[in-house]
Amino acid sequence: MRISSNFDSGNIRVIAAQNESDIKLAINKDNQSDFYQWFHFKLDTRPWISHRLTITDLEHSAYPEGWKNYQAVASYDRQEWFRVETEFDGDNLVIEHTPEQGQMYFAYFAPYGYERHLDLLAWAQSNALCEETFLGNTLDGRDMSMLTIGEPGEGKKAIWITARQHPGEAMAQWLVEGLLERLLDEDDGLARLLLDKAVFYVVPNMNPDGAARGHLRTNAKGVNLNREWATPSMENSPEVFLVTEKMQQTGVDLFLDMHGDEALPYNFVAGSEGNPNYDGRIAQLESSFKNALLTATPEFQDVFGYDKDEPGKANMTVATNAIAHAFSCLAYTLEMPFKDNIEIPDTAYGWSPIRCKQLGQDVLVAIRAVVDELR
Repeated sequence: MRISSNFDSGNIRVIAAQNESDIKLAINKDNQSDFYQWFHFKLDTRPWISHRLTITDLEHSAYPEGWKNYQAVASYDRQEWFRVETEFDGDNLVIEHTPEQGQMYFAYFAPYGYERHLDLLAWAQSNALCEETFLGNTLDGRDMSMLTIGEPGEGKKAIWITARQHPGEAMAQWLVEGLLERLLDEDDGLARLLLDKAVFYVVPNMNPDGAARGHLRTNAKGVNLNREWATPSMENSPEVFLVTEKMQQTGVDLFLDMHGDEALPYNFVAGSEGNPNYDGRIAQLESSFKNALLTATPEFQDVFGYDKDEPGKANMTVATNAIAHAFSCLAYTLEMPFKDNIEIPDTAYGWSPIRCKQLGQDVLVAIRAVVDELR
């Protein structure tokens, strides 16, 4: 029996793996950081034998509440990721499973690997409507890439979409994949209408270093990118620095930042209510966006989410607040669950890549509802 994680987005530390009924593991912290929650590893073993895997020391993980009612995902082919029986006792996550094959993968959520990221960029830029732009290098030397969809023109809105500032939130890039598939479908009437009115600037992976390293929340230097938007730097947060530099060139009329939430089993959005320049116009745009998304899909709701910031009390280092303030625009953080959408549960797959991608397509419906009023 062998457990390994020396691959793209892998993360696990083996404490004991001599007995199938008593495998003990731990999650490595993000580099130069105390954050840890993301795991992804391979089990090489004898099939048709019951296995008990215990991931320890989770009381001190980044979000202990995230483990309650959580079910790990597993895969034999790294394509289909299904939920497996999982229990949490306050400190230990116990996975009970009988593998049907000799090799099996386990993860915190269905991974979105760096090679798939490159494939997505290559596929998108092969469409005549899309152009890939190199913005600069990350600290590990990876490309920071942006996709431009649509032809710039007088009166067209600038719509920015970013995903995966927190690299362990792989669902964010699955959502972007679905959004791009619809937006680049030349036979889709909604896509054609939107591209007549707007240009989309999409960064599918804001944190390629953290994603490849198997981090939960930070880049190669242990920096939480979603606390860098007030004063980004090439030394600590080149990912944010390069994107904001490009935003200054294009302007921003709508900004959507895609994320995942460990604890809340819902899809929801968080706006910029606490910003100094938040006003009735932005409030109306927020309402229109949310109402359209509520109509487009039952996967979205607006009852459960984060507490709204008091007026003037927003954290201006966060992307949504910083960009909403800098460009006086509609900006939202869209959050998805690591667990399942409790309102439409799926016991076999939970919240999954397929559902992420469908939500990404439905987001375009909400964008249509506001595109004419963005400025």
